[in-house]
Amino acid sequence: MATVVPRKGVGPLLRGWREQRRISQLELALRADSSARHISFVETGRSRPSEEFLLRLADHLDVPVREQNALLLAAGYAPRFPETPLDDPSLGTLRAGLEQLLRGYEPYPALIVDAAYDVIAANRGIATLLDGLPEQLLEPPLNAMRITLHPEGLAPRIRNLAEWRGHLLHQMRRQIALQRSDALRALYEEVAAYPVADPGERAAAAESDGPVPYFALPLRIEHEGRVLSFVSSISTFNTPMDVTVAELAVETLLPADPATVKYLQSLMP
Repeated sequence: MATVVPRKGVGPLLRGWREQRRISQLELALRADSSARHISFVETGRSRPSEEFLLRLADHLDVPVREQNALLLAAGYAPRFPETPLDDPSLGTLRAGLEQLLRGYEPYPALIVDAAYDVIAANRGIATLLDGLPEQLLEPPLNAMRITLHPEGLAPRIRNLAEWRGHLLHQMRRQIALQRSDALRALYEEVAAYPVADPGERAAAAESDGPVPYFALPLRIEHEGRVLSFVSSISTFNTPMDVTVAELAVETLLPADPATVKYLQSLMP
C-alpha cells in the first residue's frame, strides 16, 4: 500500500484531519503550543508550516504515519517514515520475534495482519480453525475479514454470526476513518455485501447452547461438532518509525471457557 501524494496543498489536508477528529482550531493550537491564528494561516495556505510543526500537529491529530508522510509531501518536504518490506534483512529481528510470539501462543490461535487485513503470518491454532475450507479461499493473499465473513468461509460455522459480523464491520469502519484507505473501503463494501444466514435461525442456534457468562464479546465457532469460544485481543507497536511496522497488528484468540482450553490442548500435546 503506497503513500499517495495528495494533489491539494497541505492546508486543506490538515483541515480535513482536524475536522474528522472534531477538534477546533483553538483546541489544536492549545495542544500544539501554537495559536488559532497560526493554525488558520496554515489551513488557508497563508503560512507554510515547518516540518517539525507539521509533525507536531499530526501527532496531536493522531494521524497514521503513512498519512503523516502524505502531509509532509503536500507541504514540500521529504517523507519522514520509511516503508521497509517485511522481508528486508533489516527487519529480520522483528520477523523472528513475531514468529516466536505466534509459536509461543500455540495451541491457541494467533495471526498477524497488515492494514488491509491481509494475513502476514499465522500459527497452527489458526490452521485448525481453517481446516476444511475451500481451496480458493485459502489462496494467498489470505484476507482475515474475507475468510471470516465469506458465506463459504468461517461464517456458517460462527454461532453468533450477527454479533461477530457487526463487531468486525464496526472495526473496519473505524479503520477507514483513521486511514482513509480506498483499498480498505473496497474490502469493507465487499464483505458487508456478503449474504448472511437468516437471523432467526442463527439466534435460535445460539440460544440452544444455553446462557454462558463471558467477560467480552466471544467468537463462538463450530469445529468438528464442538463449539469453541474465544475472545479477541489485538496488539500494535508503540511509537512506530516505519510505515510497515506501524500497520502490523497481532491478533490473539484467547479461549473463553475451560472446554475450549481442554480441546485445543488435546490437539497439540
